[in-house]
Amino acid sequence: MNFKILVAEDEEITLNNILDTLQEEGYDTVSAKDGREALQKIEAGYYDVLVTDIKMPYMSGIELLDKIKEKHPETEVIIITGFGSISSAIEAMKKGAYDYITKPFDLDELTLRVKKIYKQKTLKKENVALKTFLGMNKEVPIIAKSESMKKILSIIDGMKDSDCSVLLTGESGAGKNLIAKTIHSTSRRKDKPLLSINCATLTEELLSSELFGHEKGAFTGAITTKQGLVEIADTGTLFLDEISELSPNLQAKLLKVVEEGEFFRVGGTKPLKVDVRFLAATNQDVKRLISEGKFREDLYYRLNVMEINIPPLRDRLDDIKPLSAYFLQKHLPKSGNKIPGFTKEAMDILMNYSFPGNVRELENIVERAIILEKTSMITPESIPQSIRLLQIETLDPDKLKTVDEVIKEYSEKVLKMFSGNRTKAAEVLGISRTSLWKILKEEYR
Repeated sequence: MNFKILVAEDEEITLNNILDTLQEEGYDTVSAKDGREALQKIEAGYYDVLVTDIKMPYMSGIELLDKIKEKHPETEVIIITGFGSISSAIEAMKKGAYDYITKPFDLDELTLRVKKIYKQKTLKKENVALKTFLGMNKEVPIIAKSESMKKILSIIDGMKDSDCSVLLTGESGAGKNLIAKTIHSTSRRKDKPLLSINCATLTEELLSSELFGHEKGAFTGAITTKQGLVEIADTGTLFLDEISELSPNLQAKLLKVVEEGEFFRVGGTKPLKVDVRFLAATNQDVKRLISEGKFREDLYYRLNVMEINIPPLRDRLDDIKPLSAYFLQKHLPKSGNKIPGFTKEAMDILMNYSFPGNVRELENIVERAIILEKTSMITPESIPQSIRLLQIETLDPDKLKTVDEVIKEYSEKVLKMFSGNRTKAAEVLGISRTSLWKILKEEYR
């Protein structure tokens, strides 16, 4: 249970009774015998709850309340007071104390108050995680018509009862993010948070703060204590995209979390415990980075308990048609158009394209085509010209063509692309208008 309580009480018997009771409930509890010692411990680390007597040597509970609310405003404070100092307890409530109890008190009464705070803080953390989780696109299904993708889904199914770390490799845009979501949604943690961060988009300082959180005053602009994604993802899954972009310092911090389930907030001095499953992804050759001294070998093996390589789209042609159909239906509603599908010519162009940008590029092409298309089907004219010009002629041994036939057919396609404008077609082909006319004379004279 990652929930820390500081108990400040100068009466030794009362202090020991409180400690024993809260520790039996499973809370991580620390003691202080007076206000000064309590302040030292507050300055050294973070506590979820402070239980403090209102009257103590060196520093009162009210003064201690002021100090902790200044440094850690999210720490809840329970004041212990005698019947004669109820007015002071009310003053403490006005200053931000969560509640107060009067001596002599029933330890069960204190336990109930602490339990209420624990539930509220847990719910708050889950709400933060849920908002982040809901902001992720979880609705994209896995399109797995190709044998290679079916094999990947089989691997994912085989480790659904495991919490092992997974390293996803493959080219940019191949679908690593989607595979990570699938791994989480089929795991034992599927009802827990799935959080994600791209390690290549932030500076080292900002990334460190986003991952591990920070204490108030840890750096310029850190006006309050902040929880990081590692802490918020507790009991769930954290997906680290572009893991190879982590600096050596952050690699060391991450290794400690993966190995020991323990980390420090930026500016913190006390370790925090978490239970997080890590998924990581990269489009780099990590072994090469290790040999160059740019990536820690021990972190690589900790993250690479299971490695899944997502092949590029050009190597799984069976997925192009169903993916195109899916993206068509995904983006049609916001366009207001009614387009049931692709013409054969348009689909042939897509099937023969190499997709250097992989699935992400295919989605962009389909979305663009929906916007540009003026007919009832997606036609070649709505596909980027650069792709149309790169269309590969598929060779059938039984239907081989002469060089003249290939030149003529290709010229006809270019001419059609420019709606019969021979001047533009000749310019693109790099020949004169007369040469184009000679190539096409049998068809267009």
